[in-house]
Amino acid sequence: MSFLSKIFDWFGQFSLVSRIAIGIALGATLGSLSPDTANSVSFLGSLFVSALKAVAPVLVFMLVMSSIANQKINQPSNMRPIIILYFIGTLAAAMTAVTLSLMFPIELTLVTSATSATPPQGIGEVLNALLFKMVQNPVEALLQGNYIGILAWAIGLGILLRSANDSSKLVLHDIADAVTGLVRFVIQLAPIGIFGLVAATVAATGLEALLGYSRLLLVLLSAMLIMALIVNPLLVYLKAGINPYPLVFRCLRESGVTAFFTRSSAANIPVNMQLCKDLNLDEDTYSVSIPLGATVNMGGAAVTITVMTLATVHTLGIQVDLATTLLLCVIAALSACGASGVAGGSLLLIPLACGLFGIDNDVAMQVVAVGFIVGVIQDSAETALNSSTDVVFTAAACLAAESKT
Repeated sequence: MSFLSKIFDWFGQFSLVSRIAIGIALGATLGSLSPDTANSVSFLGSLFVSALKAVAPVLVFMLVMSSIANQKINQPSNMRPIIILYFIGTLAAAMTAVTLSLMFPIELTLVTSATSATPPQGIGEVLNALLFKMVQNPVEALLQGNYIGILAWAIGLGILLRSANDSSKLVLHDIADAVTGLVRFVIQLAPIGIFGLVAATVAATGLEALLGYSRLLLVLLSAMLIMALIVNPLLVYLKAGINPYPLVFRCLRESGVTAFFTRSSAANIPVNMQLCKDLNLDEDTYSVSIPLGATVNMGGAAVTITVMTLATVHTLGIQVDLATTLLLCVIAALSACGASGVAGGSLLLIPLACGLFGIDNDVAMQVVAVGFIVGVIQDSAETALNSSTDVVFTAAACLAAESKT
């Protein structure tokens, strides 16, 4: 056996999370000691994320369609309580962000650079975009990673295929299993991909760019930690009546860690699907709830939109009343559902919330630019909260249903 084979065998003895931790440590070390070398291996991270993004749309389409098509008629479904938990969790995230922002007001030093992307101009535009995403051509939806459209087509075809013969349903099930096998292979490459991601990030930014916005980051991360460690466990306890922390910590460890570094809820769907399987949850439920959660369960995005908006309000000296802050919570929660499933997707919704306070779009876009500066940590933490919560709420609903039977 060659020396390289022995290394791979030794490395394979560790759990996936342990291997990811090793990749993080090696990547951070390389990025600090040799930025040029780190940049040369950055393609490993890009390759890993691209592989996840390539397989995730096909996986979602096949799993959702196959799950619905093979579901027995009149079989109980746990989707309604999961959707309710998604909405309550996102709204609670916005309210938590408002509370911290009012307790610890932040004033920004606005930058002059701004992103060239065009933000939505109103909640109507967000809803309009969502509706048109639902009716996009399915091939285009798969190619572009439009998960709203993918879900719509998968659910529609799945419902119609419930009346198909058993052999057709079996073919769908086998194809879904085959795609799942590809996903498992890609997931095993996570330590190598995250090594490249961390090395490139540390080499490019270090920590210097974040020091000027440490107070803003502190409020953002505090709100997300409160959601992950207090609010979400409370919702799980109220729903399932169990000690929530073993579940919460496992989801943060196995889902949140990979989501933190890939910075994409969509790319983390395969990880969440595997975690749900390991938790022995109902496949008919999680094959739908996980892709849906990656699209609409955006508590972290609601935190980002709310904190950044109120920081802008405080910077400009605008007075805030209770009614307006409550309306901001609702708008942030609804807008977060329209956040893209890719890195930085929530930032372009900040001008939408700023419009509630009459803030000029040019100023709002400067705040978006600030968001991209702190996004190295903010967007990673946001995605980790969003993605791990998908599994937490799915598990809570499934465990509650099991306790009633």
